[in-house]
Amino acid sequence: MQLPKKAIITVAGSGTRFLPATKSQPKEMLPIIDKPIIQYNVEELVNSGIKDIILVTKRGGHAIEDHFDSNFELEHQLLETGKKDKLKTIREISKIANFIYLRQKIHLPYGNATPLLVAKDLVSDAPFLYLFGDDITKSKVPVCQQLIDIYQKNPTAAAVIAAQKIPRKVAYRYGIIKLKKGTSNIYENIVEKPKPGTEPTDLAEFGRFLFTPKILPIIKKLKTGKNKELWLVDAINELAKKEKVIVHEIEGKWLTTGDPLNYLKTTLEFALERDDLKNELKKYIVKKLGI
Repeated sequence: MQLPKKAIITVAGSGTRFLPATKSQPKEMLPIIDKPIIQYNVEELVNSGIKDIILVTKRGGHAIEDHFDSNFELEHQLLETGKKDKLKTIREISKIANFIYLRQKIHLPYGNATPLLVAKDLVSDAPFLYLFGDDITKSKVPVCQQLIDIYQKNPTAAAVIAAQKIPRKVAYRYGIIKLKKGTSNIYENIVEKPKPGTEPTDLAEFGRFLFTPKILPIIKKLKTGKNKELWLVDAINELAKKEKVIVHEIEGKWLTTGDPLNYLKTTLEFALERDDLKNELKKYIVKKLGI
């Protein structure tokens, strides 16, 4: 069987919730302490054996390209000042993976399925991974590797969708997965932001997917939906009518950075695990809150 060798990361969003910080840079370049959001996703893919990564960007996306490129002037400066650890880190970034950059043109509809429409011809020959650029995961086994492992055990599946259990009292904020009757992991559809008490499960879908090329004919014909956007969930729902789509409850934690509050929570979570930051940060929090 063919296993994924390529991945697509969506980095073509507008980032309006972070304006003016995202006026001239993608929100995926905002730092989680000292590393941009996008790098966490790239590292997850690389740690899952994926080295060919397609980044679908928009106008202004050159900051991402520059980040994963060499920087001779900076490297020379670090060398001259004896900052060898920093130099090693910077050089490793430019060698981490093979990148293809595609620009999402303005004539295409906005939506989280549009990057797949843009990159479809580059992933038409084998299964591939698809990541939302503002979702980060923390796990012992990379979540992308978990999806690959599930697919390896279920080679007839057309897709594997990552999900995480959430408290039912907050299910109204998310897209909640409905499973096919009599199954524990076969996708039927998504119920978007269900009213309290009507949620079909406690499984929230988030931005990690493994697709086979069977999704591509659907993407090519997909019509815009709510708010005239091209929605990935509409394509998955259509795929699930004819093919097996597996839901995988991840082993680990999903962290989103899509809005300022969750971005700060994610930053704090990573900071409290850093040996060089956590002790002083805890003291500051305790003092600030008067605990």
